[in-house]
Amino acid sequence: MLDKVVIANRGEIALRILRACRELGIKTVAVHSTADRDLKHVLLADETICIGKAPATESYLNVPALIAAAEVTDAIAIHPGYGFLSENADFADQVEKSGFIFIGPKAETIRIMGDKVAAIDAMKKAGVPCVPGSDGPLGDDNDFNLQCAKRIGYPVIIKAAGGGGGRGMRVVRKESELIEAIAITKSEAGSFFGNDVVYMEKFLENPRHIEVQVLADGQGNAIHLGERDCSMQRRHQKVVEEAPAPGITEQMRKFIGERCSRACIEIGYRGAGTFEFLFENGEFYFIEMNTRIQVEHPVTEMVTGVDLIKEQLRIAAGQPLSMTQDDVKINGHAIECRINAEDSDTFMPSPGKIEHFHPPGGMGIRWDSHIYAGYSVPPHYDSMIGKLITFGENRGIAIARMRNALSELVVSGIKTNTKLQGRIMDDENFQNGGTNIHYLEKKLDAES
Repeated sequence: MLDKVVIANRGEIALRILRACRELGIKTVAVHSTADRDLKHVLLADETICIGKAPATESYLNVPALIAAAEVTDAIAIHPGYGFLSENADFADQVEKSGFIFIGPKAETIRIMGDKVAAIDAMKKAGVPCVPGSDGPLGDDNDFNLQCAKRIGYPVIIKAAGGGGGRGMRVVRKESELIEAIAITKSEAGSFFGNDVVYMEKFLENPRHIEVQVLADGQGNAIHLGERDCSMQRRHQKVVEEAPAPGITEQMRKFIGERCSRACIEIGYRGAGTFEFLFENGEFYFIEMNTRIQVEHPVTEMVTGVDLIKEQLRIAAGQPLSMTQDDVKINGHAIECRINAEDSDTFMPSPGKIEHFHPPGGMGIRWDSHIYAGYSVPPHYDSMIGKLITFGENRGIAIARMRNALSELVVSGIKTNTKLQGRIMDDENFQNGGTNIHYLEKKLDAES
């Protein structure tokens, strides 16, 4: 097992990694910015190092400082968590070249999956179903582009190959709008991502967002741990996640899961990863692969009993998978609500000092968070302050427990989005299951 790990992140995921390391007897190094001296994992780690000022560009995105932290503490490996540098191939490359273990996939795998065109090509070769599209980048041949859109059928969506987070995409519903849309998206892609390559896909009108969790050891073994539904979104950002996804049959799960596992073996994948799909009319369409642990990984842990962070650490230590596909059993239902320091009505961030804090409790309740009474939420980073997860024998019980947990959660001194989450739990269509990715946006627009 690894001897000492640098946790190259902050907040709840840093604390989550620290806890997993402690269970495995691994020493931890917490790096932090000047704004994060009082983070819970910093107070608990074996060693701590300040790596820069509050802005992420001067701390958590500072590659030389992160590698120097590993050097001066004699650490063996670096865990990137999610966000920041977790899917940065150059960072993974630099970590390995500096003599440390990157707890994640190989740099070349991250590069392939980070380029949407290359990723789709790799998935097609592995037999993973993909959205009908241009099968490659769009060039300057307007006739070809027009014929491509005609073949796919309108509406189509133009996407940046290096895009993400809802940026670098444009929907085109009429032929007369296509050429200009391609030009604008190429220009934006070059400005936002330093890569102006764009491609075209069929635009699905009312899909759900279904993702499949995988683990692979890079030694020819890979398994899937079922799917999650992440359709409850606002501005392409997930708000509520659950596992398993409502309406997905065991036959569907087996079909898509086996293809994801096979793809992992074919691309030599190592670590935890997530295949993201749009799901419409009973069909799965691959959109991207996240080569890291996900924010919503706890719901999968709750229904499978598998500790995904510990598996990441074991795989990074060179151990083969500790289980086979036959060992994976899905039981019950889990729901996760992201708790953000923001106004439930205006969505304005609400940094500041937490005066009173009381976490919820009871059967089937999990609270993943770094906050405590007296902690000051800084304005420099993502507004998420915790993840509230409930588990039940079935979906109805999980929802009922989430309602109770939201009503018990006390965070005063700042505003949080708990009221919004409560409204979602009370929503009849959510309770019925299977809402599409546009549902929450339309619901909020109707209520405003």
